[in-house]
Amino acid sequence: MKRNHWVLALIALAVLGAGAAAYKHDHLSTGEITTAASPAPARTSDVGRGPVDFSAIVQRYGPAVVNISTTGLMSADAAKQLDPDALKQLFGGTPPTAQPEVPVHGEGSGFIVSPDGIVLTNAHVVDGASEVIVKLTDKREFRAKVLGSDPVTDIAVLRIDAKNLPTVHLGRAADVRPGEWVLAIGSPFGFENSVTAGIVSASRRPLPGDGSVPFIQTDAPVNPGNSGGPLFNTAGDVVGINSQIYSATGGFQGISFAIPIDVAARVEQQIVSTGHATHPQLGITIEEVSQPLAQSFGLKEPQGALVASVTPGSAAARAGLQPGDVILRANGQSIVESDDLPELVDKASPGDRLALELWRKDAALNLVATLGQARAIMQTSGTAQALPDSLGLVVRPLDRDEQREAKVDAGVIVERAGGRAALAGIQPGDIVLAVNGVAVRSADALRLTLGRLNGTAALLVQRGDTRVFVPVPVG
Repeated sequence: MKRNHWVLALIALAVLGAGAAAYKHDHLSTGEITTAASPAPARTSDVGRGPVDFSAIVQRYGPAVVNISTTGLMSADAAKQLDPDALKQLFGGTPPTAQPEVPVHGEGSGFIVSPDGIVLTNAHVVDGASEVIVKLTDKREFRAKVLGSDPVTDIAVLRIDAKNLPTVHLGRAADVRPGEWVLAIGSPFGFENSVTAGIVSASRRPLPGDGSVPFIQTDAPVNPGNSGGPLFNTAGDVVGINSQIYSATGGFQGISFAIPIDVAARVEQQIVSTGHATHPQLGITIEEVSQPLAQSFGLKEPQGALVASVTPGSAAARAGLQPGDVILRANGQSIVESDDLPELVDKASPGDRLALELWRKDAALNLVATLGQARAIMQTSGTAQALPDSLGLVVRPLDRDEQREAKVDAGVIVERAGGRAALAGIQPGDIVLAVNGVAVRSADALRLTLGRLNGTAALLVQRGDTRVFVPVPVG
């Protein structure tokens, strides 16, 4: 699929801090808080020609937006990466080197989707939490149960023991148009029920590693703590879940991304019914069809998804797809951009049939693929091991089927990636084959090798059929 060169960093929007001194708001002391008279409410006919008054939406649906605080344990080394000043205060000086576990608190946002206590948020907000507290605007607090979490789409579903709760109204992300006004409500830096607004910059924006999620890009100001909060349109419908920002500083710089509510609703239904989410898999990697490529293939227009590789034994392989095929339609829907295909596939279910119209060697061809089920590679298994905490990696050995599918004899598969590893570009599902030229035979071997290194380690990573070296700071 299409890959862009991302110079800045994609930042997940949960707030984390070590110990009790996690949050600081010193920047407020240098300025003044002023008030201004509110503008007159805008009529529907005025939208787009003047200020938009969101107060009615906030008044009606604000009570359904919740603050989520989490508690977990993390080693001192990992916590130091999050907030070294807080850790020094916690230990009364220089943090110890023995890596004791310290309490780590996180904050995010969420919203109530059913009056009996179902709450949606981001998976990364509750990931690794031993306790999750949901706080309502009326100051009631509930200990939440995590019904399920889907790291593939970054959606988590919580339940609190309460009835007759205020709820939001879910809209359709498919109706979102670039240029329309949107409203975000959340808890940036712990400031509960903060309201910000902006416009939609793009309605279907794929991001690296998230090919099945067509993000809504906006310029609505969101910051750490907004994670999991709702994105409303001017009708008061939730159209997305605020999830990431594009930033060099860790703070808002004009670009934010929300998960479409249609994607979240499908995941919620699966988790409520079964406790987990499943995702279909075709088993190919794809590229954009450029004008020169279209000409070389004999296509009239630069459209479709170019098959770069086919996973052996996958649904695509069984259907007869080959590298070099250009998929033009799937189940009757045109594939204009290459990212249209993974979005369409993800709307299906494992076992569904996908009718493909493609172009191969100057001729049209029709194939039918029965979709498989994507491996739950991001679910931590009993054999998974955490590497040095500052790296943020959890890996496990490959089973025989995975080794055969990837055509490797050794290596470990990444189940979770965060910290330095994620910033360097390591993704869940990557297979780490070697470090600085030394083959990786087990998770223990990888941990010992990385523990002896200082500076930068060159990880040889296999992603699909591609192998790349990824430099990761260690030590």
